[in-house]
Amino acid sequence: MSLFRDPDVRPPAVAKLFYPGDARSLADEVTAYLDQTEEAPLAPGFPKAVIVPHAGYIYSGPVAASAYDLLRPARGIVRRVVVLGPCHRVPVRGLALPAASAFDTPLGRIPIDKEAIASIRGLPQVLESAATHAEEHALEVQLPFLQQVLGEFSLVPLVVGSVAAEKVAEVLEHLWGGDETLFVISSDLSHYHSYEAARRIDGATVQAILGFDAEISHEQACGATPVAGALIAARRKGLAPKLLDCRNSGDTAGGKDQVVGYASFALAPGSPRYEAGHGRKLLQIARESISAALGAGGEPGAPVAEEPWLKESRATFVTLMQGEELRGCVGALEAQRPLAADVHANARAAAFQDTRFKPLTLEEFARTDIEVSLLSSPKRLLFESHADLITQLRPGIDGVILEGENGRHATFLPQVWEGLPDPGQFIAHLRQKAGIAQDSDIRSCRVKRYTVLKWREAEFRQ
Repeated sequence: MSLFRDPDVRPPAVAKLFYPGDARSLADEVTAYLDQTEEAPLAPGFPKAVIVPHAGYIYSGPVAASAYDLLRPARGIVRRVVVLGPCHRVPVRGLALPAASAFDTPLGRIPIDKEAIASIRGLPQVLESAATHAEEHALEVQLPFLQQVLGEFSLVPLVVGSVAAEKVAEVLEHLWGGDETLFVISSDLSHYHSYEAARRIDGATVQAILGFDAEISHEQACGATPVAGALIAARRKGLAPKLLDCRNSGDTAGGKDQVVGYASFALAPGSPRYEAGHGRKLLQIARESISAALGAGGEPGAPVAEEPWLKESRATFVTLMQGEELRGCVGALEAQRPLAADVHANARAAAFQDTRFKPLTLEEFARTDIEVSLLSSPKRLLFESHADLITQLRPGIDGVILEGENGRHATFLPQVWEGLPDPGQFIAHLRQKAGIAQDSDIRSCRVKRYTVLKWREAEFRQ
């Protein structure tokens, strides 16, 4: 490693203080927070903007994660992230850009979006201040979460000082763009009140934000100005705020005498749902993928995802059935690629690469029924005993991933409950599938669960 720091790169200022300083520990910690968020219903789309806290991860990480978890589908779509937060160290009038061309974190280097910055540099409320950015943590603590969830992106970092909320909204509207642009607003809530007083104050602040109240004070939220600016812009653009989590340091990792409040919100248009039309499209992609591989027509390559929801990063399983007999099933538990490409690849793998079966023939294909399962992000189940695990399982709803100490793992889709309705037997058979001894202590295993939306061709022929 070079002994000389690149003066054009802003180094991490609060690594080892607010979050782990080495890449492996940091990635593991962020992943753990994401995996332990509350389960969210499967729905197309992702937020255009989020409001998240910025304290040390042990205090605010679980709350911030509830917003970042919703951004998993945006991987590969969002290419520019605009992060706004208040200044805690060096005051500034207006919105401060950095002098640097990149920001470093233990997870890697994030380039500054020069084109986006050039588009706002001429606004009178925008200035450059390397000093304001040098030690500021409000923006920095958001970056590892963004790197873990989105992968590669360019950054527009803005420290917001003394400026009217309307002027913040003007900057946001200049940068609004389309699905490629995400806004992250960094703010904690009340500071150093008793636990009960903080709950009252923060509850009122939450209601103000949900009501698009741009008059919230800095006593209510240290990032009141960027929050207010975001609310003004969001209302004009037809976005609605949704509360994801609200807690304080007394709930996460501190005492209850003097606490700091945290909340996370998502701002998105409407509440879209997956409908039958989505299922028909996915089944069509799966059938055409196999058909093309068999030389029976169709494009040989992955489909072009013209509709936005097909471009989202999602995990699927494709199951082939002949009557009531399984003929192939392949998928992924974690999103690895765009939804259309995932169904295309899994359909072919289920037809030709499932080692339990011979490759599907053209004659069989005509009498093969296809099912596509769309998976939610797996969530970690914390339990104290085998009995505790059993009571937490939801028969008919949960897909379950079981991983042993040796790293061997297996999953059952929720459909397996139809043949194994007893939770004890369900786990016993899953142990067997994973190669985990029946008499081993289940507490040594890692258990995650997920839900699915599934569509089967036979259902549409009825």
